[in-house]
Amino acid sequence: MASTAVAAYQPKPAKGFDDVIIIGGGLAGLFCALKLAPKAVTVLAAAPIGRGASSAWAQAGIAAAVGPGDTVESHVNDTIIAGDGIVDEQIIRMMASEASDRIFDLLDYGVPFDRDLEGHLAVSREAAHSESRIVRVKGDMAGRAIMEALVAAVRKTPSIRVLEGYVVEDLIAKNGRVGGVVARDRAGSGETLHRLKASHVVMATGGIGHLYEVTTNPTEARGGGIGMAARAGARMADMEFVQFHPTAINVGKDPAPLATEALRGHGATLQNSAGERFMLKLHKDAELAPRDVVARGIFAEVKAGRGAFLDCRTAVHDFAAEFPTVFGYCKDAGIDPSTEMIPVIPAAHYFMGGIWTDSDGRSSLPGFWACGECTSTGAHGANRLASNSLLEAVVFAARIAGKLRSEMTGQAPSDWQDGSVSSNEYLTENDHPNMVTLRQTMSAHLGVLRDGEGMRQALDTILHLARESHSVRFDNVITTAKLITVAALNRLESRGGHFRTDFPAEDADWKRRTILTLDQAHAVIPDLLES
Repeated sequence: MASTAVAAYQPKPAKGFDDVIIIGGGLAGLFCALKLAPKAVTVLAAAPIGRGASSAWAQAGIAAAVGPGDTVESHVNDTIIAGDGIVDEQIIRMMASEASDRIFDLLDYGVPFDRDLEGHLAVSREAAHSESRIVRVKGDMAGRAIMEALVAAVRKTPSIRVLEGYVVEDLIAKNGRVGGVVARDRAGSGETLHRLKASHVVMATGGIGHLYEVTTNPTEARGGGIGMAARAGARMADMEFVQFHPTAINVGKDPAPLATEALRGHGATLQNSAGERFMLKLHKDAELAPRDVVARGIFAEVKAGRGAFLDCRTAVHDFAAEFPTVFGYCKDAGIDPSTEMIPVIPAAHYFMGGIWTDSDGRSSLPGFWACGECTSTGAHGANRLASNSLLEAVVFAARIAGKLRSEMTGQAPSDWQDGSVSSNEYLTENDHPNMVTLRQTMSAHLGVLRDGEGMRQALDTILHLARESHSVRFDNVITTAKLITVAALNRLESRGGHFRTDFPAEDADWKRRTILTLDQAHAVIPDLLES
């Protein structure tokens, strides 16, 4: 149901079209809308804004070189190392340089970041960071606090029209330019789709975690926006790189609750059922090794039947006060983390791939922009550095807003017709059984460890599911899965979040980003299936 706050908004802008439509009610979408104020924008969100967004679940915070002794250069270097050779240095340097400005923007919007006794921003350390630079809220509540503050700011901003319960199912393009969307209003009967015109469309739909059986992401994070963009012809980048968070709490919940990386930064250790700190033999930084290394270490222990456990018993003195979110998750599962170890398992957590954009968030399609996890800007390379994701979202959202202020024309796109679309143009179905099959397939063959034979099996299943689909919404999801699989089959090496047991070493010839369109993927699929 649409919230009562939405009822106060007119169903259409007074002039009959939108200068800017933003798809997504998470951090990137709301921040972009706020930075565009007082320019009029419309935000379309499938769920009430702030809900159904991975940003709200982020525990640690935002990486920014604001602590004593820290530097932008150090932040850049740490990101490049974690990204395993394919980070775009120009992009991360820009991001790290603008980090402090975006932190102060968030403070202005009311985010209650932690401060020390002298009133300075408090910072903590996470894996693969050489300095303490994670700006946080109450230890592990940054995502929730940031989203609550932004939602409140959006509700008070008259230039932002919010339509909640609107599921965007397609981009409308004419002559190669995106000029609107097709959206289904779930608050109504669900039989009428709306064609909404716009001079510019900004995609901020989040990631792909729910394509996997075990994930920390909300149900909405199925990659639909990415697939939608690919179907419209947009260029994709780095689609093979999926990051698995090492320490999802292994209690059988979907989505899996997360034990924040900050716990390991706080001194928590990883052990198996025999009491062995298994990460000591796998990496010089042990528990604070890059996420892909820790995820593979934990995965190996779980597959071997020894299990993996996070031991916080001596590292955290007052768990309920220092990490209230994780404490609540543990309590719900019947675990007392002050006296018991927490069972953990890797879970699909963050997507380094997505819609290719330039440094201003502009995609390869005129009129179409993107920010947040649905994009691949080059900032993360093959393996995201912890807490750079929220930073990327606000930096690129702000840069898009800066560019759009000068490009908003106030003129309707030519040759567009407003209004509803016949429902038989966009058939819907209950795709739940197909989603179950897809999630099982992705976890089995495109997970922490991959190989060519398994990925070819996955591609065959994905193609079968695509042929069976009668839903545009599922077409978008299956398109994203297809592109991930094709990109992973193409990359004949292991790097960052992409680890192939049949090609376990890095290859200097693959020390580069990869670019792929849907047409290019379709062209190589026959050869991939035969190889």
